Amino acid sequence: MTYDAIILGAGGAGLLAAATAGQAGARVLLIDHAAKPGKKILISGGGRCNFTNTGVEAERFLSENPHFVKSALSRYTQWDFLALIEKHGIAWHEKTLGQLFCDGSARQVVAMLLDECAKGRVELRLSTQIGEISHRDGLFHAAGARARNLVIATGGPSIPKMGATGIAYDIARQFGLNVIKPRPALVPFTLGEDDHLYKSISGVAVPAVARVSDTSFEEAVLFTHRGLSGPAILQISSYWSPGQSISLNILPKARDILKEAKRQMPRAHMKAALAAHLPKRLADVLHDVFGVDRELANVPDTVLEDVAGRLTDMRFLPTGTEGYAKAEVTAGGIDTDDLSSKTMEAKSVPGLFAIGEAVDVTGWLGGYNFQWAWSSAVVAGEEIGRRASGES
Repeated sequence: MTYDAIILGAGGAGLLAAATAGQAGARVLLIDHAAKPGKKILISGGGRCNFTNTGVEAERFLSENPHFVKSALSRYTQWDFLALIEKHGIAWHEKTLGQLFCDGSARQVVAMLLDECAKGRVELRLSTQIGEISHRDGLFHAAGARARNLVIATGGPSIPKMGATGIAYDIARQFGLNVIKPRPALVPFTLGEDDHLYKSISGVAVPAVARVSDTSFEEAVLFTHRGLSGPAILQISSYWSPGQSISLNILPKARDILKEAKRQMPRAHMKAALAAHLPKRLADVLHDVFGVDRELANVPDTVLEDVAGRLTDMRFLPTGTEGYAKAEVTAGGIDTDDLSSKTMEAKSVPGLFAIGEAVDVTGWLGGYNFQWAWSSAVVAGEEIGRRASGES
């Protein structure tokens, strides 16, 4: 039997691409080496799947070509996926910054996608190795099957304990496509011994503005036994390069606060002034770091200015990140210059498609990467379905 498409990878992108193509009349084989589909969906959002974001727009995605995402995101939007969620009766809620979650379980999203695949008569083979891939006589050959189209939907190497690998890049290179160097993204930072005091307050979180170069995010920062994490840090990590320092503003009105504290409680020490606005354990560490151990009345205004400046621009030089093991996604990937933004098909290899995390597109934290998976999957699936219906 010759399929219209073999789709490699039964994650979010692969499942929706298969369903879309299948419902458009294509004969689709979806394969995955894992024993269960949608494994990353199941662990996302604390098990409730942050499936999209109300604020999706092209500027919130990173790529060597920042315009590449515009076509797919406009043709299949966050509202389109939300309509699918509601069609299946999945209750949802909005959390901070436009993040949409299931009220119940991420299993509902996987069940929904499998139901959509069933409607498209998709053949799903799990616990299946891809094997050697080839292209001859106008057909792609993989996993003992053959098809007119092949879709790379195997994701990136982030979270290897879930079985993630870089096989997408191997396949792309085999067919002559360029790969932008992959790297962990949305990932915690590690700090060196110079910052050992901050490691001693593992578990302490504080609202902050995290900045690298001219990019900043305002959310929580979490101190860990290895370094820095939390939403603001994960966000900024996608924009960070080794050797760059990061800045944290943990007390935006520090100058006014310290001046007022000196006036209102002159007998108090710096630690007390800081503890009134920051977690006590953090205030204790900052007291040790700043080394100002006098009553506020005896602290010169120039010293208060210096402390305030350090609170609004705390500099850290990460030694690195916690790598793919802790990265939520992979930045880099299959070069978008080699793909059509309208169909996700390789320009130089007709019938070869790449979608989702395998491609050099990385979204912000908060449902953006799932939306890219859905959007890129649908445009590829629609193209495959259009060809199938035209050939039938």
